[in-house]
Amino acid sequence: MGEKPNQANSVSPSATSAAPAGSKSSDLLSRHFSIRSLKLKTKEQELLLRVTVLCLVYVLAFITRLFSVLRYESMIHEFDPYFNYRTTLFLTEKGFYEFWNWFDSESWYPLGRIIGGTLYPGLMVTAALIYWTLKVLRFAVHIREVCVLTAPFFASNTTLVAYFFGKEIWDSGAGLVAAALIAICPGYISRSVAGSYDNEGVAIFALLFTFYLFVKAVNTGSLAWSLASAFGYFYMVSAWGGYVFIINLIPLYVLVLLITGRYSMRLYVAYNSMYILGMLLAMQIRFVGFQHVQSGEHMAAMGVFFLLQVFYFLDWVKHQLNDTKLFQAFLRITVTSAVVVGALALGVGTASGYISPWTGRFYSLLDPTYAKDHIPIIASVSEHQPTAWSSFMFDFQILLFLFPAGLYFCFKRLSDATIFIVMYGLTSMYFAGVMVRLILVATPAVCLISAIAVSATIKNLTQVLRAKPKIVHSCSSKGGSSAKTSSKGLLDQSQPIGKNGAIALLFGAFYLLTKYATHCTWVTSEAYSSPSIVLAARGAHGNRVIFDDYREAYFWLRQNTPPDAKVMSWWDYGYQITAMGNRTVIVDNNTWNNTHIATVGRAMSSYEDEAYEIMRSLDVSYVLVVFGGVTGYSSDDINKFLWMVRIGGGVFPVIKEPDYLVNGNYRVDKGAAPKMLNCLMYKLSYYRFGELTTEYGKPPGYDRARGVEIGNKDIKLEFLEEAFTTSNWIVRIYKVKPPKNRW
Repeated sequence: MGEKPNQANSVSPSATSAAPAGSKSSDLLSRHFSIRSLKLKTKEQELLLRVTVLCLVYVLAFITRLFSVLRYESMIHEFDPYFNYRTTLFLTEKGFYEFWNWFDSESWYPLGRIIGGTLYPGLMVTAALIYWTLKVLRFAVHIREVCVLTAPFFASNTTLVAYFFGKEIWDSGAGLVAAALIAICPGYISRSVAGSYDNEGVAIFALLFTFYLFVKAVNTGSLAWSLASAFGYFYMVSAWGGYVFIINLIPLYVLVLLITGRYSMRLYVAYNSMYILGMLLAMQIRFVGFQHVQSGEHMAAMGVFFLLQVFYFLDWVKHQLNDTKLFQAFLRITVTSAVVVGALALGVGTASGYISPWTGRFYSLLDPTYAKDHIPIIASVSEHQPTAWSSFMFDFQILLFLFPAGLYFCFKRLSDATIFIVMYGLTSMYFAGVMVRLILVATPAVCLISAIAVSATIKNLTQVLRAKPKIVHSCSSKGGSSAKTSSKGLLDQSQPIGKNGAIALLFGAFYLLTKYATHCTWVTSEAYSSPSIVLAARGAHGNRVIFDDYREAYFWLRQNTPPDAKVMSWWDYGYQITAMGNRTVIVDNNTWNNTHIATVGRAMSSYEDEAYEIMRSLDVSYVLVVFGGVTGYSSDDINKFLWMVRIGGGVFPVIKEPDYLVNGNYRVDKGAAPKMLNCLMYKLSYYRFGELTTEYGKPPGYDRARGVEIGNKDIKLEFLEEAFTTSNWIVRIYKVKPPKNRW
């Protein structure tokens, strides 16, 4: 019997011939696809590289602002952000209508505060929209986490705007460098770290976005870009009072273009559309209202608007008249009439009160000494002080040296766009020198102009490296054939530096940018990522010591005081007490009523019996003071006390600053003024402190914050009693005793 073939192991000839053909074709197809996918054109390669760098910068801008979350926990920083968080929480729980008409009776007792008409709602609405969007997408997130991460998210968005802005005013290389610089620049990080839930967190994005859209509108003359810039301006107005900088810089820019003969229909369309629509939209914000047409701070924009109409009219007349002399005469008459009419309108409006004068904050920008002499409450804020040179170096580092170089390149290639960035840079740097806080406004301009310097320099150096040396042939007098053989090659000297110099400069630029990145990382992690509500210090052995006294005190207030208790403190802590302690405060960080704050300052600087009468008139239940004598915390109420005296004395002449000084010096030791040693603030800060030894080898009652032994150790309280003192004595709370029985 013959054996049957094994069918499992047998393969038909057709199958054996077909299988290699199919595998070969699929292999060739995959190889062909992979090769084609890798073969990108030059422009496509540039686009891919550009998108990759932008994505990395976008992520870098976000994660570099998370130091505080990683080192501590997810929390709101500073003072003002707590009010913003409280109102955002109310908005998400109650809705926009209730938020817009909310009367807050827990602030400024007994006056209260109308929330919708006294704030810029852009930040709260933005965070609420992000929160509602995440809820729709089924993300389980608390509104606090959204508030904590809002500023880093918008900082990442700002890098994209910086890229497009840099590309618009120079080229894509400058845009990439600008995005990278602004992503890690400490001047911007200081107000955009995680937890810094303040208006500036979204306002700088809105500021740069508005400027970019307007420059784009001027360059293109497009009505669509003009309308987009108006909506960008509306978002800026809704977010921060710094919109006044926009509505004055843009008219100044338009005026410079008109003076320098750069008037065009593109400029006419861009400014008119942006101003009219932007003004109408801005007036929808209740806190702004009719200021756009009645405030002296907005009159420059209106004046330039009317001046632009005069230019348009003159341009039309010029085309109608063929006689040059006749047009010159008409021009003189028209300009003179426009100036006279404008001056009369401004004078009549100001005299009649229709046009309100400039505010104190605006005056303090033009005259740094104005606030100290006339409005001490503005001068008392540390971020309103003039900027020291060390602060510029701390926040900008090498950008301080790149900024003048970038200005040089801008002047070398003047255009409508570069004129704008030069004006933005120069004006913002001036204001940054007047007020520390405005370094934030100058940072985008400094980064953009510095990016132009870096991009243009590197581009020029790489061109030197890529350029082939030109050979200059010196031919002999013999025939043409012999000339080629006897010619000498001489290098062309057209390049200012050689290849070796270019390589050295490129390595130097790389080194400086590396040091800039290192500096920014250090500053961000050490200086700008520490929440003020949780203090940190180094122990004797180098270990980190955490002081959580603020939250300890606010938790005690919330748990151990009646819900209707009224707490008196200096205005710095009002927002935190209301948001975290959930108690009514007398004054807070809004500082809208100088008399009310002066009343608190008068109580703090008076004798205890006089202060008791003031506290009874305000229905005060508890008094909170911040004291750093035990821990060495210098930002306490004793160091702020002279501002309480100045603000109180500005309204109540009975309070005189010299009564608290000795030969012009502010002291808390035995040589201090008698009124200083017995005023309410001194007593509440140093009560029982004379019994405490704070430092080895020092006497009891040694104040570590001021480095002296206090002058009054035997402090007794008659009308107040100590209710709670935190573990490190940073926050002290006193209860106001009820009045004695008069029967």
